[in-house]
Amino acid sequence: MTVTVNNGLLKAHHQWQNAGQAARPLQLLILNLMPTKATTERQFLNRLTGATPDVAVTFMYPASHHFKSIARDVIEQNYVNLAQIEDQYFDGLIVTGAPVEQLPFEAVDYWEELEAIIDWAHRHVQQTLFECWAAQAGLYEQFNIQKRLVGHKVFGIYSATTVDQHSRLVSGLSAGGLLKMPQSRHTELVLPATLPGDLRVVASNDQVGPLLLSAPSQHAVYVTGHPEYEATTLADEYFRDRRKQLPINLPQHYFKDARLSRINYNWSAASHRLYQNWLATLTLTKVGL
Repeated sequence: MTVTVNNGLLKAHHQWQNAGQAARPLQLLILNLMPTKATTERQFLNRLTGATPDVAVTFMYPASHHFKSIARDVIEQNYVNLAQIEDQYFDGLIVTGAPVEQLPFEAVDYWEELEAIIDWAHRHVQQTLFECWAAQAGLYEQFNIQKRLVGHKVFGIYSATTVDQHSRLVSGLSAGGLLKMPQSRHTELVLPATLPGDLRVVASNDQVGPLLLSAPSQHAVYVTGHPEYEATTLADEYFRDRRKQLPINLPQHYFKDARLSRINYNWSAASHRLYQNWLATLTLTKVGL
């Protein structure tokens, strides 16, 4: 598959080379809420590479956000905001995680803008994929699903123990334990006994709860973890928190040895397949037609 990058930091710094423009690629919009902008760009682009169909990626930022880790003018030069693309149509929107999960949703400085983007997406995007904090935010905004703090950070690689084998999202992943996903969060969903509307759990883990949910009426998929994470991402987070003397447990099911020198990188194939399955659902209907 050809991944064409329309903008972004990697393109600006010549760290991503477009292989060529496909004839009719799927148009993907990625709202990058992570502070590590370039790293997150690379993670998603690498996950999308190698699958089908061809895609063209545009990176987006929330204009109302106060940036701490990067100069605002750099973002403005290399990303788009809602005002700049509000008349355009996209096949898919990915909303990344964000390190704001311990705040009330309404306390996030770009919350109202995120609500506006979600509302805009209903008319301009075929389907939205929410990840980690964004999954919690999407479920709260669309279904009033609450979140709560957990006693210990959910941190590690977790396999699906229950899978809806009828869902296209887990095609090829429905056998026991094939769907593995990095998790890194301080909160969990508070799901009611009866899920609202057509919201359903597609995959879950007995220990940490839902991994994947979907709501066809909202044209949305909610992923509670980070399938895009690279091999060393959780290790980087672990050692960073230790240096800062923050409370952190070892990531579960991740390191191969007691010296913490070898990583069990066992979620790559599942992550590629998950994004492949999601992209396949976007080819069923085109927006703006």
